[in-house]
Amino acid sequence: MATQSIGEDEGIAARFAAVRALSRDIAAPLSDADATLQPHPDASPAKWHLAHTTWFFETFVLRDCVPGYALHDDRFPFLFNSYYEGEGERHARARRGMISRPSLDEVRAYRDHVDAALAAAIPGLPPEALALIELGLNHEQQHQELMLMDLKAAFFENPLHPAIWPAQAPAPVTAPSPLGWTEGRSGIARIGHDGRGFAFDCEGPAHDVLLRRHAIADRLVTNGEWRTFMDDGGYEMPALWLSDGWAWVQTEKVRAPLYWVERDSGWHRFGLDGLQPVAAAEPVMHVNYYEADAFARWAGARLPTEAEWESAAAAADPAAGHQLDAAGPVRPLPGGALFGDVWNWTASAYLPHPGFAPAEGTVGEYNGKFMCGQFVLKGASCGTPRGHSRASYRNFFYPHQRWQFAGVRLAKDL
Repeated sequence: MATQSIGEDEGIAARFAAVRALSRDIAAPLSDADATLQPHPDASPAKWHLAHTTWFFETFVLRDCVPGYALHDDRFPFLFNSYYEGEGERHARARRGMISRPSLDEVRAYRDHVDAALAAAIPGLPPEALALIELGLNHEQQHQELMLMDLKAAFFENPLHPAIWPAQAPAPVTAPSPLGWTEGRSGIARIGHDGRGFAFDCEGPAHDVLLRRHAIADRLVTNGEWRTFMDDGGYEMPALWLSDGWAWVQTEKVRAPLYWVERDSGWHRFGLDGLQPVAAAEPVMHVNYYEADAFARWAGARLPTEAEWESAAAAADPAAGHQLDAAGPVRPLPGGALFGDVWNWTASAYLPHPGFAPAEGTVGEYNGKFMCGQFVLKGASCGTPRGHSRASYRNFFYPHQRWQFAGVRLAKDL
C-alpha cells in the first residue's frame, strides 16, 4: 500500500463521507429480501457488502488505531470477515446468503455507528491510520462495483426480470465507427505503479518491459460484432477455443454473452434496468476470458498483453470515459476511451511484478495470495466509481467468470 494520497484530515473526511454515501445510495431501493440474495458462490449479498466494508474500517482503523474503541457487535467479525486468515475463523463464503439476520436495517445501523466513530477519530489519527482509511475507501469502491455485479446476477435469477432502477433513455442508434488501430510503443517501456499517490500493493513496483511492434484497437468490440461472431457459428467452432474454454462451452451450453435472452422479437440483455433490446453499437459486456480469446482469434487478432495496454494508457485520463458517478443502472455506451464502459481482458496472467512485496500485516492478504490461475483486466467499467482506476490498476478474474463488467479490446502484431 502506498502512502495515502489525501494528507489533510478534512480532505479524507470528506472523501470518506462521499464514498460511504454511494454505497448507501446503491442499496437504497432494496428490500431486506433483495439485500439477502446470493445468486452464486462467487457473489455476495448486498447486505454482506455493506457490512463487510464497515467491518474493514472497524477492524483495521477503529479497533487497531483508536484506544478504547469497543466493537459495535462482537459477533459481526465472524460474519463479515471475507478471507483474512489473520483475523481468525469466519462464515463460509458460499453460505453468505443464509445470513438473514442481522437485518438490512441493523446493518445500516452498524454502518452509522462506525461512520460516526471514524469521523470523530479522523482529526487525531496518525498518518499510518489515515493510509489505512485510504485503503479502506478504495476497498469499498471495489465492493460498490461488486455489489452492482452481484445484484444484477441475483435479479436475473427472477423469471420476471425485474428492474431495480428505471431504464435510461436509449442511446442514439448509430453504426459504430470502423475499427481502427493505433500503433503502440515498442522497445523498452516502464509499467507498474511508481509509488506516487495511492495504489494497491499488486500494482508495483514499476519495472521495465520489452514491447514488440503491435497495435491496439481504437474502440471496444460491439454487440453487433459479437452477433456476427455468433451467427458465424463462433460458439460451435472448436478450432477457435482454448481446450478449457471449449470444455466450458460444451458443459455450460453457452451460445451468447451472459444475460442475453432470446425472444421472438430478437436478442435482449438483462440489466439493472430490466430486460432491454440488445443495442448493436454498444460494447459487448459479460464475456469471459475464453470468449474474449475465441472472438479475437475469429477476428484475426488477439488480446493485448497487460504491458501493451498499460503502455497505451500511460497518457490517458483514467477519470474519463463512461464510469459510475451515482447509483443507478449501469450500461456501456459507444465510444473509444481506454477507461470506462467495460474492463478489458488481457492475455496476461495475474502474477507478481518483479520485486513485488505484499503490504505488511493482515491487510497484506488483500491481493498477493490470489496470484494464481487468474487473468488481468485493465481500465474501468460503467460500474467502476469514477476516479478509482489508473493505468497501473490490475483487476483480475478466473477465465471462466463473466458476471463482472468485462468486454474486449483487440490487439494485433505488426
